[in-house]
Amino acid sequence: MISIALIEDNRLVREGITALLSQLPDLKVVAGTSSADTAMFRESKPQVVLLDLGLQNGDSLRLAVQVKQDFPESKVIVMDLLPVHEDIMDFVNAGVSGFIMKDATVDDLVSTIRSVAGGAHVLPPQMTSSLFSQIAKDAIAKGRPEVLDSVRMTPREREVLREVVKGRLNKQIAFELGISEITVKLHRGNVTKKMQATTVGQLIRIWELLPVKIREERSP
Repeated sequence: MISIALIEDNRLVREGITALLSQLPDLKVVAGTSSADTAMFRESKPQVVLLDLGLQNGDSLRLAVQVKQDFPESKVIVMDLLPVHEDIMDFVNAGVSGFIMKDATVDDLVSTIRSVAGGAHVLPPQMTSSLFSQIAKDAIAKGRPEVLDSVRMTPREREVLREVVKGRLNKQIAFELGISEITVKLHRGNVTKKMQATTVGQLIRIWELLPVKIREERSP
């Protein structure tokens, strides 16, 4: 029997999920709350905690951290309509084991709960082809965010990326590094292709995930 706690501030959603899960013989909702008060979990000690990412008080990330601190054996699954990449990495680093879209089917929700309870790590199917889903999977598996260390960039590519995240234009980067603007475009293109990044915002996030040692390396 998999014991489940639910943190959801929409009463109708909370009661609806509880009713659906209670119909299954191997699942049991042992606690439900709409707030940051998780004291009720101390007695029930749920195996899985379903946590709404969109709590009105914006407290979801802190709650995820709190749950993992207070109940380290509990597996946390974040529920949302559309998880964004930055949120995924923050929650991964907080110890979250899975994500499920609120518009997923009941079968998908149940499958995610069972998989996470069994020790698996789950991302929504809609995100499995993205760079950040791979980052999240690797970060979960390895227990650390420095997974991009395994993505090989040349020292020059890292230097170009370093300047890009500073907001500098290709012409400025070329002057700073003493290379041609065409070379800058080439290295920048290589980086975006390797990272499957399409925006400067994604490149900035990638840079932030790199270990400090890697960020500080310079071309010989």
